[in-house]
Order: sequence, then structure tokens, then C-alpha cells
Amino acid sequence: MDARAIIAQVRKGQTPPQADLSAFAQGLATGAVSDAQAGAFAMAVCLNGLSDAGRVGLTAAMRDSGDVLAWDLAGPVVDKHSTGGVGDCVSLILAPMLAACGVFVPMISGRGLGHTGGTLDKLEAVPGVSTDVSEARLRAIVAEVGCAIVSATGRIAPADKRLYAVRDVTATVDSVDLITASILSKKLAAGLGALVLDVKFGSGAFMKTEAEARALAQALVQTARGAGCPTVAVLSDMNQPLAPSLGNATELATCMEILSGAPEAAPRLVTLALALGCEALGLAGWPEDKARAALERTLADGTALNRFARMIAALGGPPDMDQDWRTHLPKAPVTLAVKASAAGHVAAIDGEALGLAVVALGGGRQKEGDRIDPAVGLTDVRNLGERVAAGDVLAVVNARNDDAAQAACDAVKAAITIGAAPHVGPLILDRIT
Repeated sequence: MDARAIIAQVRKGQTPPQADLSAFAQGLATGAVSDAQAGAFAMAVCLNGLSDAGRVGLTAAMRDSGDVLAWDLAGPVVDKHSTGGVGDCVSLILAPMLAACGVFVPMISGRGLGHTGGTLDKLEAVPGVSTDVSEARLRAIVAEVGCAIVSATGRIAPADKRLYAVRDVTATVDSVDLITASILSKKLAAGLGALVLDVKFGSGAFMKTEAEARALAQALVQTARGAGCPTVAVLSDMNQPLAPSLGNATELATCMEILSGAPEAAPRLVTLALALGCEALGLAGWPEDKARAALERTLADGTALNRFARMIAALGGPPDMDQDWRTHLPKAPVTLAVKASAAGHVAAIDGEALGLAVVALGGGRQKEGDRIDPAVGLTDVRNLGERVAAGDVLAVVNARNDDAAQAACDAVKAAITIGAAPHVGPLILDRIT
């Protein structure tokens, strides 16, 4: 392989042959491709883009740069991926719901990124839980429980890990082609039979506009299907937090309330989880009406809660999470209410600012390697459009000390605008097939 020739082709707007893309991905994984060459390739893609075939080729090449799992289970293997947003803890309730319906969910997930929380960090708010497991352990948990939410091993899409690190320092992160290949190479390496995507837009998402999110959703669906994985995407609104809590233990507590039979704890979160679950079961061959009824039943009869508790125990957590979860979740020692200074409606919410306030509290990472405080965050966050009186609580800060609480209170108050009643759009805007 001559990495220079491949880079030159992309720089000229040409699509390298599949064999060359595969060799380049292997070079990324082994180190045969230098950082300079990786950066030049990423910049060429960022500036010129890839054709549809080139994007599929790069995704498949990065998927095949490491281990690709294969499953022999008694039911379909399906997963869900979200592009991320504030208060987005859908995975924590959807994976056990699907497992309770007989679907197997090997969910390779990620940690917090920027202003958005990470599913793995939320799970590890439970004492003893470790999401870093071997492939053998992942297989055992999926077979026994039906779902496992874990981190990627070093052998899953190693080319992506290398290219992502280079993109981060070469200002080439915001390329639809590279984002698509990065997301899908890891997901498809899990050996999925089908994939559901939740592509978000709005103030709390990475994609701020509907047009940006739609372009990414279309690229993801086309590429996944081109790589052989039946895939559907939904466009969902992230102009307000999906759950009324932001953080790690705080969001997990909301999920535990839902799994314990209280969907009213976060209606928008449950609505989206059910919609994504219906798409997942639909790809597995279920009729829509039967899919929704089955998913709702898993919340009502406790079977989803049972699957979640078994997964927690299998990952090293306490064995009684379904019976005594409140005692296992850490609580911050300081709480401070953020109060409205005037009457009106919640006219706008800067979701990114709320997420960054949680990061500043210690609930996220400001740099790689930072330790997360699982107890801190926000609770009781108001919904967009709600009417409030002066002095009403807009949110509650959960902090480690008084100074941090006050700083977060000021940030939250600045992030929530009180004014005229806004237009609140639908939670799910479209479905991309």
C-alpha cells in the first residue's frame, strides 16, 4: 500500500478502490500509516467528501480493521445509537425493554463527550459496575441477560480509534463522511442484524439545525444499509433536555423510576424510547401494534427492570438493584434551587449551557483522564413552554460544595429564558429509511 497515492486520490475528489481503503484502515490500526498521513487523509475527506460508495467502503474497512463479532443466539441481534444530547438516557431503559421482548442487544457505547453525558459513565455511577469487559464476558452477559451495555475492546474498530484521535487535533471532526464511518464502524463490528439511529438536532445536540441532522441521518442510513445492516433513523428534537435530570446518578435515578413502573417521571424520554423500540422490533419482524404493546408491558410488569438489574449484577454491581436501587446511587451533599426571577413561560433552554454546567460541577470531563463525580448534576428541570411564577423552581443543582452549587445556579439561570410562550415542536420530526 502507498498511503500517499490514496491520499492524493481523495484530494482530487476520486474514490479509492475498496482494496486500497481496506489497506489504509489496516495501516491505521497497525501504525503503518503515520499520524501525518492520517491527518492528510482526514483533511482531504473533510474538504472534498467521499462518494456514497467511498463512504460505505471506508466504513466497512474500519469495521474490518479489528474483530467483527458473530452471534448464534435464539433471537434477533439489534442495537440503537444516539448522536447524543443532554438528558439523553434512552439506552438505559431501551436495552432492557428490548431484551424483555426476546431481542438480544450487545450495545457498545461511549463515555461523555463535550456537553453530553456518556451512557457508560451513567452506568458506572452504580458502585461496583465496570463496563470494561472482555469479548467472552460480553457474549456471556448477552446470552444470559439479553442485553449488555459495555465499552469497546481495543480490538473493535482500532482504525477508528486511531483516526478519531487524529481528527480531534486536526480540526477535521465535523465531516459527515468521517462521522458516519466512525459511528458505524464500531456499531457494525458488534455483528448486528439491524440498527436503529436517533439523530438529534437543537440547542442540546451536536447538530444544531434540522438540515444538519437530516444530512447525517441520511448518510448513516445509506451507509449502514450499503454495508449490509438494515437500518432506520429518526430525527428527534433536542431543544430541551430529554429527561428532567442531567448528570450520571441523577439520570440513572430517573431511569430507575421509569423501569419501576412510573413513566410519568420523564414522559418525553419514555415516548422516544417506545418509538425507537418499535423501530427496532419492526426491523426484527414485529408488527407495529404488537411491538408497542409488548414494550409498554415490559415497563408495567417489571420484566425490563429485572433485565436491567441482572445486567447491573453481571457487570459487578449490587445484586438487588431492582429492589433497593435508591440506596445504591450516590447523592450530592449540597442542593440548591434555581428560581425564576419573573413570571412567564419557559421560552428557551440552552441545552449545551446546561450540559456544560454539569461538566463544571464535575459530572463530565473537561479533559481526557478527568475523574467524574457521579453524584452531581441537575434535577427537576422545567420543560420548554411551562408557565412559571416568580420564585418558582426552574431546576435543582446537586453539587459537592456551596461554591460549585452557586456557580452552577448562575449558569442554569442564564441558560433558561423566561418570556412569551414558545412554539414547541414535535419530539420526533421524521423517520429516515
